[in-house]
This record gives sequence, structure tokens and C-alpha cells, in this order.
Amino acid sequence: MRDIDALNDVYREIADLLGYDDALALYTHFKGQQITFPVKLFKSEHIKELLKQQYDGTNAKKLARTYGYSERWIKELLKKG
Repeated sequence: MRDIDALNDVYREIADLLGYDDALALYTHFKGQQITFPVKLFKSEHIKELLKQQYDGTNAKKLARTYGYSERWIKELLKKG
């Protein structure tokens, strides 16, 4: 049975986004669990390394916009080294 409209809402959304087979795979792997997705996609450690490579002494505001952090957080992070 591959009737996407028969799926519960969240699985229907996943099937619409990723396809029926991937929705089924997620269901099979995670059924019964409650999952919360972090707001940030990447680990902070990864972002820190990117910032160290890209910071030129004047572009904290641009980096903050690019990576979705506050300018203050970026400057504090870079100050710590």
C-alpha cells in the first residue's frame, strides 16, 4: 500500500518532502520515539572552525548573518581563540 494520503500527518509531510520510501524508512527506524530537531544544523565546533578560517578582522557582522548567530557570539568566540 503506497497511499500517501492514508499516512498520519507527520509521515505524510515527510513523504511529500522526501518520498514514500524514505518516510517508511524513518518510521521503521524511529517509530515510538519522540524526536526534536535542533535549530542549528551544524555543530558549534564546526562553525567555530569555519569562523576562524573566514574572519578577516572586519567581517563579524557578515559572518553572523551567514551562519545565523549573533555578532556578539561570533566576537566572543573569536576572542577565545
